[in-house]
Amino acid sequence: MVTAWALDARGGDPEAVDRFVRALHRDVLRYVAHLSADPQSADDLAQETFIRALGSLHRFEGRSSARAWLLSIARRAVIDDFRRAASRPRLSDSLDWRRAAELAQPCDLPGFEEGVALLELLAGLPDERREAFLLTQLVGLPYAEAARVTGCPVGTVRSRVARARATLLELLAEPGEPGPVPVRADPA
Repeated sequence: MVTAWALDARGGDPEAVDRFVRALHRDVLRYVAHLSADPQSADDLAQETFIRALGSLHRFEGRSSARAWLLSIARRAVIDDFRRAASRPRLSDSLDWRRAAELAQPCDLPGFEEGVALLELLAGLPDERREAFLLTQLVGLPYAEAARVTGCPVGTVRSRVARARATLLELLAEPGEPGPVPVRADPA
């Protein structure tokens, strides 16, 4: 359905543009927030993603799903943002800028502590595994679409997700407790 809206939007249908953006906005926002590790810049990155996508919609041919196409644009937007940020000087008038940044966070919101814990766990994953895990488990992309977004084979995405899950389970296990028992599929 989303791909059909993208194709209709490409043809100039303003209602299809609105449906396309509304349908994928949440996925793009969550994806760029996790890739950038900066929830404050997620709105800007999502907006940048849609600006780029709508500007190049005339080139979208529907060979892949519109979601995979849009998330690959989002990925490039985050990478470009990292490059821009790396070229700018970092200024802080505080000697302990990390503590100042922590104090500026809204820690009284419900679920804040769990969100911080989840972000810390995800940050402990290697970049490739984290991205595959986020695309498939958080954004909900099928493995084939996640493979198109990341530009690697489906088997590699499956492997990265499995390894990310195993690492997260190990990190969540209490010290002194045995690790998780692997679940095996019944032979058919």
